Amino acid sequence: MENFILLITCFLLGIALRLSGIIDEKGPAAINAVIIHMSLPALALLYAHDLPISPELFLPAAMAWIVFGIGYILFFHTLNKVFDLDDKTKVCLALTAGLGNTSFVGLPMIEAFYGAEYMGIGMLCDTAGTFMALAIPGIILASKISGEEINRKQLAKKVLLFPPLVAILLGFAFQVIDYPSWLISILERMGGTLSPLALLSVGLTLRFGAIRNNLRELAIGLGYKLIIAPLIIFILYVFVLDATDITAKVTIFESAMGPMITGGIIAMSYGARPELAATMLGVGIPVAFLTLPIWYWILSAV
Repeated sequence: MENFILLITCFLLGIALRLSGIIDEKGPAAINAVIIHMSLPALALLYAHDLPISPELFLPAAMAWIVFGIGYILFFHTLNKVFDLDDKTKVCLALTAGLGNTSFVGLPMIEAFYGAEYMGIGMLCDTAGTFMALAIPGIILASKISGEEINRKQLAKKVLLFPPLVAILLGFAFQVIDYPSWLISILERMGGTLSPLALLSVGLTLRFGAIRNNLRELAIGLGYKLIIAPLIIFILYVFVLDATDITAKVTIFESAMGPMITGGIIAMSYGARPELAATMLGVGIPVAFLTLPIWYWILSAV
């Protein structure tokens, strides 16, 4: 419950700071830079260090890649023929609707519906799946539509030096040693700034008129993220792979989470329809709180 109150408080504070003029238009960019260079790397170092490398990793890790790949390569490209979506719109929807909020919202939801003992499955979905999908193909797409003249060498450099990806690789490398308690505490505190800062940035960026102006794209993105994507994972895992154990159920539940906050921050930072990205987060996360109990009920019947 505290997480939801924190989300709402920071979101409303961002709106209040924007309306009051205390923070100008450059404010979100500065906050986003802090998130990308401090908050995200801290979480990556923390989670990757304890991530087990085993066959059990496959289903939770694969989910995010499947949702992201089908969303960008098939769904949004198919709709492009009907709605004439430009490249920035497709990338924005891929980064928000193609990736889920599998950590800050996902982990508390798993605890609330399934129990704290299954949060490790959520961490697998997030670190090996969502986070890596954002750090590699997500950054490649964002860089290509950023408006900068980037050759292949520069693009590779942007991806390989993306701070969260570097932190993930270091976290895996450091698995051979135990983190001291003081380092864990520091990483937890630094990583804990992610969601408050992200929702503050969303509140600063969101314009309520943007909901009406982006209604079509909003319906496409949220329709995919909250209904179509989890339905695809449900059919694939349950009916094709015959996976009905608790790991599969929690993974499918994670696929139904709202838009990814970090994906939205990357979209804003790289100029991929910042207004639409903020609207996707501002509307999608609250709506997901209504749709998740429905998915839990469906999964309970399997």
